[in-house]
Amino acid sequence: MTKFAIIETGGKQYKVSEGNIIKIEKLPNEHKQGDKIVFDKTLLTSNEKDAKIGAPYLENVKVTAEFVEEGRGKKIRIMRFKPKSNYLKRMGHRQTYQQIKIVKI
Repeated sequence: MTKFAIIETGGKQYKVSEGNIIKIEKLPNEHKQGDKIVFDKTLLTSNEKDAKIGAPYLENVKVTAEFVEEGRGKKIRIMRFKPKSNYLKRMGHRQTYQQIKIVKI
């Protein structure tokens, strides 16, 4: 069991370890490749001996990440249909994401 943390960003929670590459919701500021991003909303940290749980967040615990790239996910097809009323509407949606690499917990 290695050292890991659970962070919150974009309304979602992610379990991260050092060296992981994850896709998260797009962050509000513009970032370039190689920029450092600090997540201070850490819910839990754990190593092989013990775990620290926040209520709701841990103080003085930060996760540092490096920006890798920004992209858009696969297209999701949405369809609305009402029978017997000649109503059919098709839409598509591609969610934007940012890919980050966890550097330090």
